[in-house]
Amino acid sequence: MRRILFLMLALASTLLPGLAHAWWQPDWAYRKPITIDGGPKGGAIGGDAGRTPVLVRLHTGNFNFQDVNESGNDLRFVGADDKTVLNYQIEQFDPLLGIALVWVDVPALSAGAPQQLWMYYGNPKAPAYGNGQRTFDSDYTLVYHFAEANVPPRDTTAYGNHGQTAVVSVDGTVIGKGAKLGGAPLMLPATPSLEVAAGGKFTFSAWVRPDKLGANQLIYARRGNGAELLIGVDAGVPFVQVNGKRSSPGQPIQAGQWSYIAVKSDGQNVALLVGGHPSVSLPAALPALNTSAAIGGDTEASSGLESFSGAIDELRLSRVARPDALLLADAVTQGGDSHLVAFGTDEKQAGKSHFGFILSAMPLDAWIVVIVLGLMMILSWAIMISKGRFYAATSQANAIFMKLFHETAGAPLDQLGRSNRVPEQIKQDSSLWRLYDVAVDEMRRRHDRGYDMTAVSAATIDAIRAAMDGVMVRENERMAKRMIWLSTTIEGAPYVGLFGTVIGIMLVFVVAAMAGAVDINSVAPGMAAALLCTAAGLGVAIPALFGYNWLGSRADAIGADMAVFVDEFATRLAEEQGDGRHLRAVQLQA
Repeated sequence: MRRILFLMLALASTLLPGLAHAWWQPDWAYRKPITIDGGPKGGAIGGDAGRTPVLVRLHTGNFNFQDVNESGNDLRFVGADDKTVLNYQIEQFDPLLGIALVWVDVPALSAGAPQQLWMYYGNPKAPAYGNGQRTFDSDYTLVYHFAEANVPPRDTTAYGNHGQTAVVSVDGTVIGKGAKLGGAPLMLPATPSLEVAAGGKFTFSAWVRPDKLGANQLIYARRGNGAELLIGVDAGVPFVQVNGKRSSPGQPIQAGQWSYIAVKSDGQNVALLVGGHPSVSLPAALPALNTSAAIGGDTEASSGLESFSGAIDELRLSRVARPDALLLADAVTQGGDSHLVAFGTDEKQAGKSHFGFILSAMPLDAWIVVIVLGLMMILSWAIMISKGRFYAATSQANAIFMKLFHETAGAPLDQLGRSNRVPEQIKQDSSLWRLYDVAVDEMRRRHDRGYDMTAVSAATIDAIRAAMDGVMVRENERMAKRMIWLSTTIEGAPYVGLFGTVIGIMLVFVVAAMAGAVDINSVAPGMAAALLCTAAGLGVAIPALFGYNWLGSRADAIGADMAVFVDEFATRLAEEQGDGRHLRAVQLQA
């Protein structure tokens, strides 16, 4: 019965109005709107960046850490439709310091109209989010946040290209923690996912802060089979070098300041970007590279190039040429003063839908009507369920009894009763057994009074049939018991609901007239509550109507089976033990 009531509530919920304020899931108590604006008034990225991991910085100025779990595992990011769950990855979450760094996978970032996301939180029972690696698309082959202290950096993509050497952790970088460079270089693994094909596509990006502006300082170096790809800073001017061919001087960077440097190759040209903006371009295709790469130094000690002295943060490698708009979005959103991401005011779940608003507006008389209808619904459903089980048990028992009855064809009719082949449960549930039992009992009583049961007269057969008909009438009455309540519910529930609606509307107009307010806001809640009574009446009557018709068909089928059995029993009795059989036996003896 609980399952049926649940299905009823689920069906009713589809007919009710939507929530007053769409809410992704009721288990989350709070949400914060986040606006991503790549237009001129926001990040000004100047084009379509496509799928972009956007950094969301939370601090005590824009977020209340008291309402979120200590580990931040109840954070969820949902699209503007309040349905699409977005991947995200937590780099740092420290409620004591009041800071959190979260990377959110924005499916489509453009310079067009701003788009809104929802950040949900406030669910103590929420499990930890398990799809953090999907925040960065499959073309990102290495992403180091350097969030771990004084250990080899961990790759947060699904490829697992973790660093091979430990780094010294640096606090207070552009994004949380970073790594200090200047000694031995950080070695990257030589894995298939990091291979670069000849003429292949590639993107490198990182935040760097040089301690001093020395000559030929290498940020990234990869060599193999006489080929090379070098990225560095020469006297404060970033450069890229492919097979000995170096780019011309471009936009310089400053010592002691963080700068965003990116290098990308589309297969024909290698472009160098500083701060997300194109700086210089080198007409060259990348060579095939499948060896280990070095960060902050060279893979060859005798190259004559210097190690980079300073700090690095948010290192990324890709096997595609990232759009300029995406690299600019990275520079904008990851910088200290981001105009790409804007936060709205936190919202707390009201916990009340349109339906809940209607319930709160219901007067006492409407509640009385709804309670009466609720009692009618409970009683009608209890009758339908109990009747359904009764009819099912009767039909099953009748089928088993008829099988046993047909197996005794040719034997005396009372043999089935004397053989104890019929189980007690079948005797209890089968209406056909009760018809058979009364017929056999009538035959036994006549035999005890001296009647010749080998030559049963037509009058005796009629008497036995009448006894069976009497039992059949009582069985039909038993099946129809309490069915009158269902028909009453079908006819009466809509009228009870309509009565509540009429009374409710009368009170609405009376109260509005007495208050002198006739605007829609004053009468709409009361009228909606009044109409709910009619809806409740129909909700009670319609299932009862369906159930009544279904139960009626089951009862008719059982009644038909009983009528057929009475005819079959009487026919066998007349054929096997009637006058005609006796006369035929006498003639054969003569």
